[in-house]
Amino acid sequence: MEKIVLKATKRDVIGKQVKAMRREGKLPGVIYGRHLEPISIALDSHSAGLALAKVSASSLVTLDVDGTEYPALVRERQRDYIKGVLTHVDFLAVDMNEKLRTSVGLAFVGVSAAVKDYNGILVHNLERLEVECLPGDLPERINVDIAMLKQIGDIIRVRDLAVSDKVRILADPEETIAVVTITKEETPGGAAGAEGAAEAASPELSVERGKKDEE
Repeated sequence: MEKIVLKATKRDVIGKQVKAMRREGKLPGVIYGRHLEPISIALDSHSAGLALAKVSASSLVTLDVDGTEYPALVRERQRDYIKGVLTHVDFLAVDMNEKLRTSVGLAFVGVSAAVKDYNGILVHNLERLEVECLPGDLPERINVDIAMLKQIGDIIRVRDLAVSDKVRILADPEETIAVVTITKEETPGGAAGAEGAAEAASPELSVERGKKDEE
């Protein structure tokens, strides 16, 4: 992904005065970090809103605050859901030479033969994984290729994922990410085994038919 730079200025406006700042087209925010005193900032609401709409929780952005750059991750977005605009953003400043731990979303890609040819149901057990790496090596998402699910009952585990050797996944390698199962009424004889695989994977699974759209 291309480098995203957000222009900002330091702000002294706080409390009720922030509403007036928003009316002027400014988006209030704050930058904090392990080695940084919190910095209150103001961004252009329109341009920042467009840029942040393309950014995930694991996307690295650069904040240019009055000429000083801070690499950061978006940690919290407050939004006015009636107007559909951001009202405040928290940024976590990171040290590019220091490893961090954060969660990364999973993107289910490819086509499963078990779903396409055998009318299987793709069951997701995980949507995100915690990883450890340097900020510059942080992936925006981790692809899960469901093409490896060829038969009813096939399972994808954490250990099956392909990630850079610069990224360490912190989850149990044997934890289930996805499984293909089938309903009882469709194949009474083979359903028990497939359902057993799904139950063994997790007692609380979200069910989705077919391919999941990429995040």
